[in-house]
Order: sequence, then structure tokens, then C-alpha cells
Amino acid sequence: MIPRFGKAHVAKFQTFKLPIYRTMNIADFPWLTTSILFPIGASLLIPIIPDKDGKTIRWYALIIGLLDFALLVYAFYTRYDLSSSEMQLVESYAWVPQLDLNWTVGADGLSMPLILLTGFITTLATLAAWPVTLKPRLFYFLLLAMYGGQIAVFAVQDMLLFFLVWELELIPVYLLLAIWGG
Repeated sequence: MIPRFGKAHVAKFQTFKLPIYRTMNIADFPWLTTSILFPIGASLLIPIIPDKDGKTIRWYALIIGLLDFALLVYAFYTRYDLSSSEMQLVESYAWVPQLDLNWTVGADGLSMPLILLTGFITTLATLAAWPVTLKPRLFYFLLLAMYGGQIAVFAVQDMLLFFLVWELELIPVYLLLAIWGG
């Protein structure tokens, strides 16, 4: 018995519950969302990276591409079951709840190889673009933004989100082709 509090105060303390904090489990990690947003977020850092001749930006873009591709390979190798025909690595977050729009990503038997192929080809494209000297900051910014957008195109499961991601992904593609596309 607590001498300075009455029964009403003790009842209040007994009904008070502390929130339970969950620790991040590797099974709950948002693999696809991370692989989409990582190159896009990394591209936003390109303008603040000190670089005079474009070499640092090239290495930065290559490392980001390799890390994201390694993340994709690891996620699919450890979390994807080839014998299942269901959607896997599914993540769903409320995007605009008033309109029942969700950020829903996942991978099935058709999108999984396309996502891996996108990671592989874009990383190779970063290597193939090594001699680019005309506006390297803009080039690698657009390349990384396109990378995240292309992975999103193959992973999203919401029709409106697919349309938005497709259109946003076309902007870097258009600029890359218009400026460096010969």
C-alpha cells in the first residue's frame, strides 16, 4: 500500500500502460522500399558532394549502384521463395488514407527477375558511362533517380502509384536521352 496516494490514484497508475516498442526484425525490414528510396535519396546528395572533375561523383554513383544491387540480391536470396507463386516481400503503408491509397510494393515471379535485371543493368550502365565529362553531377543524379524509379515501376502494386512512378521515372530518362543521348 502506498501511504500518500488514495485508492483512486493507485487505480490510475494500475491502468496506465507503457507503449511496447518493437525492435526491428530482419524479417520485417522494408527491403523493396529501401531499394527504391536508397538510390533516389543518394541522388539528392550529389549536389553537396565536393568534386571538381567528376571523378568523386562517378565513384559515388557506382558505389550506390553496387550497394543497392547487393541489397536486392540479398533480399531475394534470403527472403524470396521460388516455389511460391504468391506476392512476396510485400509492404503496404497508408499513403493517402482519405482516398484509400497505399504505398504497396511486392514481388512475384514476373517482377522479381525484372527488379534484379534493373539493378544489374543500371550498375553496368554506370560503369559504361565512366567517360561522361559533360555535366557529370547532373548525369549521375539523373541516373540514380532513374534507377530508383525503374525498380519502383516493377515493384509497386497500386495502379495510381504505378502511373505516378512511371511518369516520374520518365523525366530522368527523357533528360538523359535529350542531353547525352546522341
